[in-house]
Amino acid sequence: MLGWFKKKFGKQTEPVVTDPELAKAAVAEAVPSPAIPAPQAEPAAEYPPAGQVDAASLEMIEPAQEEGQGQEVASEQPVVKELGEAPLEQADAVVEVLPVASEPSVAAESERPEAVVPSPEKPASKSMFKRLQERLGKSKDSFVYRLDRLFLGRKEIDQELFEQLEEILITADLGVATTLELLDDARKKVKRDQLSDPQALKTIIRDQILAYIEATDQSAELVMPVEGPFVIMVVGVNGVGKTTTIGKIAAKFVRAGQSVLLVAGDTFRAAAINQLKIWGERVGVEVVAQNPGADPSSVVFDGLEYGVAHNYDVILIDTAGRLHTSVNLMAELKKIKRVIGKKMPGAPHEVMLVLDATTGQNSLSQVKFFHEAVGVSGLTLTKLDGTAKGGIVANVCRESKIPVRFIGIGEQLDDLRDFDAREFVDALFAQHSE
Repeated sequence: MLGWFKKKFGKQTEPVVTDPELAKAAVAEAVPSPAIPAPQAEPAAEYPPAGQVDAASLEMIEPAQEEGQGQEVASEQPVVKELGEAPLEQADAVVEVLPVASEPSVAAESERPEAVVPSPEKPASKSMFKRLQERLGKSKDSFVYRLDRLFLGRKEIDQELFEQLEEILITADLGVATTLELLDDARKKVKRDQLSDPQALKTIIRDQILAYIEATDQSAELVMPVEGPFVIMVVGVNGVGKTTTIGKIAAKFVRAGQSVLLVAGDTFRAAAINQLKIWGERVGVEVVAQNPGADPSSVVFDGLEYGVAHNYDVILIDTAGRLHTSVNLMAELKKIKRVIGKKMPGAPHEVMLVLDATTGQNSLSQVKFFHEAVGVSGLTLTKLDGTAKGGIVANVCRESKIPVRFIGIGEQLDDLRDFDAREFVDALFAQHSE
């Protein structure tokens, strides 16, 4: 406006008007031209008050958030919420077989009309070994780094060092007997002058822990039968994650091209039946179940009959969680195993005991009682990412001589790992820079 004003009037003989209002009046009086409308300012964007978002905004935000999760299968926390809201199903038939879902539940999100942000790809440098190393972080901080601080600056091996080392090993859940045996072996090497550097003790401890884990004569790999379905009976106390472990094992077999059938043998807890059905839908496998309170042996018998008739490759049987010190409940497990053997000679081919790694030395008692009752042939240790006592793995293997099949290092579907003793020990003792 000021430039147009100078161009129109050129030089002015009168004093320049500095007041904006007087300048406007002078221009209007001198030039009776139609007024040029002032440009309209765009209205300021209105935002809802803090804490309030309308439904349309949620629809635009929600897909991006869900897709940002990498479209992984939901963790166990949503399962608990879903179980609490779902009513118990009252089926008229004696056996309820849930059909395989036509499409995975995750695929439904891609059909939304809104534009979605593609999920970021995981960096290639993020190896499975690195992931295992990170998930064992609590055990590393409590055990390996304490060893490093103990050996740092030490010039010689003395009795004081062995006493401090004994405390570290016991608090890492290696157990008293395992710790004393390990230290006795180290002392013998010191006396034979095979070990003079305190830093070398760390290597001795690492190698001995690996030897304990590999002490069993049995292979850690599952061996399927030549004919018929491979029957796995899963047992354990309450709260160790049996049903979740079954769902994750089923996913492994499905990815390997095997047909899988789940049998809901935990009829005491209605939520367990619903939870197994949810896992069946996620993985895309069928589930044989009856109403809550039914005889577990009857459910198992019907499940085996259905699995054999439909030529399934793998049958996973869930059982009720029970205290290992309860004689009556352990007797029921024996009955279920006898029913399996009568229906299918040679089965179950695997009796898998699921242990919670956070329970520490109580795991040894569980292994003892379950093995005496049903003959445990494989172990699965869950929640290793939530404990600072990873030494329980070596202690259980040394005491029981039963191989570890799987370890759980998280809540995601791929966080149930096939157990490799050397990989586990390498990840436990690995440095941050690796």
